[in-house]
Amino acid sequence: MHVAELWRHPVKSLQGELLDEAVVEDSGLSGDRRWGIVDRETGMVLTARRVPSLLLASSRLTDTGIELLLPDGDVLSAPSTHADDILSKWIGRRVALVRAESFGAGVGEYFADATDDNSAVVSWTMPPGRFVDALPLLVITTASLRQGRALHSDGAWETRRFRPNIVVDVEGDGWVEDAWCGRTVRVGAAAVQPAVPCERCTMVTRPQPGLDRDLDVFKVLARHHRATFGVWTTVDTPGLVRVGDEVTLTD
Repeated sequence: MHVAELWRHPVKSLQGELLDEAVVEDSGLSGDRRWGIVDRETGMVLTARRVPSLLLASSRLTDTGIELLLPDGDVLSAPSTHADDILSKWIGRRVALVRAESFGAGVGEYFADATDDNSAVVSWTMPPGRFVDALPLLVITTASLRQGRALHSDGAWETRRFRPNIVVDVEGDGWVEDAWCGRTVRVGAAAVQPAVPCERCTMVTRPQPGLDRDLDVFKVLARHHRATFGVWTTVDTPGLVRVGDEVTLTD
C-alpha cells in the first residue's frame, strides 16, 4: 500500500489543493480547514450543505495567507476587506473569511435527509482550532472508490467528491479502510489511527467543477454501506508524508 493522493482544503467547503507532500500535525494536515467563511449576521460558518455554490470556488495557501479563485475567474488575496466584500457580493450576504483559531468552536449543520434540502436541519458543535466536522484527518482508499463505481457505474466516484486528506492505494475492492479502525497506520513519517467510518451527508451529492449533482451517490452508500465512506482518523505521531510513501498497518 502507498499514498496515492494528499489533499489540503484551506477554506472549509471550498475546493482544495492536491499536494505532493504535507506535514501531518497533531490536529490534522498542516493548513487544512484553518479558515472558514462566516455569515456576519448569524455567526454561522457557511458550508456547501447550505450554500452549494461554495464548492465551485477553490482556495490555496500562500506565503501571506489564502488565495481564492471564484467561479467567474476572480482571484482574491485574503484575508482582506476587499476579499470579504467580493465574497459577500458573490454569496449574496455579508460574510468574512476568518481563522478557526480566532473563532472558537463552530456549529455544523446537515440535512436529516441527505437527498432533500427541505428536510429538517441537524446541528452539532465542531472541534475547536479547525473547521473540521469531527476528527483531524479523513482517510479513504482506492478500493472503496472502485467499490462505489461497481455499485453505481454511472456516477463520478472521484476523490474530490469525498474531500479526503489522504488517499491510500490498495489492491482489490470493498470498503477496506473500515477494518483499519482501532489499528495504527504508518503513513510516511507519521502514524495515524482510524477511529470510526465517516458518515456521509448531502455534500457528496453536490455539483463541483467537472462533477454533476448526483443524489444516487448518497443513495448507493446508504443502501450498501450504512451511508459511510472513508474513516475519521486521529494522529498518533506527527510527521512528513509524501505521495508514494509506503503505508503499513500495525496492531
